[in-house]
Amino acid sequence: MNLFDDDRTADREPDGADGETGITRRHLIRGGAAAGVVAAVAVASPVEVSATPTGPTSLRGGSRIRHGHRNPSLAFEAVAINEDDAVTVPGGYLAQVINPWGDPIEPGGPAFRFDARNTAADQARQFGMGHDGMALFEISRSRGLMVTNHEAIDAESILFPSAPDYSDTETVRKAQNAHGVSVAEIALRGGSWRTIRSRFARRITANTPMEITGPAAGHPLMRTSADPSGRRSLGTVNNCGDGRTPWRTYLTCEENFNRYFGTTAGGFTPTELMERYGVGEGDNPWWLGDPRFDLAENPNEPNRFGWIVEIDPFDRDAAPRKRTALGRLKHENAAFAEGRRGQAVVYTGDDERFQHLYKFVSRHAWRRGDWRRHPMRTSPLDDGILYVARFDDDGTGEWVPLVPGSVPGYASLAEILIDTRGAAAAVGATPMDRPEWIAVHPDQPGIAYGTFTNNTRRTEADAANPRANNRSGHIIRWHNDDGDHAATSFTWSMFALAGAGLGSGDGSTIPPGDAFGSPDGLAFDPDGRLWIQTDGSQPMPCNNQMLAADPLSGDIRRFLVGPKGAEITGWTMTTDQRTMFVNVQH
Repeated sequence: MNLFDDDRTADREPDGADGETGITRRHLIRGGAAAGVVAAVAVASPVEVSATPTGPTSLRGGSRIRHGHRNPSLAFEAVAINEDDAVTVPGGYLAQVINPWGDPIEPGGPAFRFDARNTAADQARQFGMGHDGMALFEISRSRGLMVTNHEAIDAESILFPSAPDYSDTETVRKAQNAHGVSVAEIALRGGSWRTIRSRFARRITANTPMEITGPAAGHPLMRTSADPSGRRSLGTVNNCGDGRTPWRTYLTCEENFNRYFGTTAGGFTPTELMERYGVGEGDNPWWLGDPRFDLAENPNEPNRFGWIVEIDPFDRDAAPRKRTALGRLKHENAAFAEGRRGQAVVYTGDDERFQHLYKFVSRHAWRRGDWRRHPMRTSPLDDGILYVARFDDDGTGEWVPLVPGSVPGYASLAEILIDTRGAAAAVGATPMDRPEWIAVHPDQPGIAYGTFTNNTRRTEADAANPRANNRSGHIIRWHNDDGDHAATSFTWSMFALAGAGLGSGDGSTIPPGDAFGSPDGLAFDPDGRLWIQTDGSQPMPCNNQMLAADPLSGDIRRFLVGPKGAEITGWTMTTDQRTMFVNVQH
């Protein structure tokens, strides 16, 4: 039975595993200065259900097969809109906190401190801030590695006791160690998920040694005085969405990396490449205490960020790899698909107004390499073609290749990949309303969906961005020709225009009772339900939320409402679909 079946008896295993730890700060999710937690949402037992205000509801059905495709059921009672400072889930479900910011990544590590006086070294062994993308790599039915992104920090009075002094190196190191990725092992014990001791547990931060691979590795624009080879870098920052590969590695996405660079040097002029990515407009002045982020001293350092980074969660000693063939931009997530000839396909969006949607297609079938045995050696993600999307008004579209000879003004593939934004504009790609997460349908060949969160700066609409002053955003569905994710052409349609709902006058196409705005996170479960998460002001009095959609019927239903001031982002689920994990980013 899964998360949507009639059987409400939650799985139970005895306590007593060595090294396990309970939830020490909160048991049920509330608001406040959490700065990022994981919510484990599970089918509740009758005892747990009796504590919920709305009582139990029917959780019947999982999915049915219709016309050769799954017909997913939304068999839960929709949650009402609210502005409560808590996580609200339907009756019959229980929300539990796991892995909040500041807790140790394994038992025995430095404990969370409410006074925010943990050191930089402490933070390097604790969960980071700003939980975002996440993935569960199961080891057994009740154990697995939870890999979690950390996108940003809340500094004053949360990470630090008072306003931080970034000229102090220790302060900068602590901020850097709150970014990156956490790998922790979790287990189901006594009906609750807990962090346990693990040989796999580790933190990956803004100072973790990494390798640069693919076509841009070694290019002069990637070289610095500390790394004249242009092939070794330190750290990953602003880790937003994520992806996973079938060879069991994790893809973490660097998004707003521009926020950490600047200089106090007089007369410094940013390059055109810097300006295209907003470098030098940072609001996290790490350059004051770490010269690596000083543009006058290290003008090429920003070029070493903005990549998709591959991590092997099962090998602590394997250096993360920045896969440059996937392009440099403000990546939101990395959705994996397989082409008809077995190619590795990775979709990604550039999360900024008037930026673009991309996909990478590997040159060879990914199964040709022994990625399972040596997942971090030569990768299918290092050799292939990066495409950018052009949406035509007649509902067709083209994936335009970004290759030398086809991109005016660029002499080499490395230059194209380092300045992916400029290359996309040069080939006439469609500027979109903040391309964010992409989700690949699990059993409908060649079909994917993408969220376009909002764009209040748009003054002229087009077919793929049909509203000027787009406050609420939309979701587009595309079907690659011949059902092949590697195809170079596609058809597309609008799945949902977000907003206050039909009849509201804002152009939205969704039911008023389950209205939402600013769609962001997006993922399919194995039964074909499309899960939608929001990040931004809602068109009605409601906190950010998570909804489930049936792509066949168009039915949308609100499943979760988050606490005040929080983004709902990131999603993963156990194989048996009994527990869903959702990140709550304050």
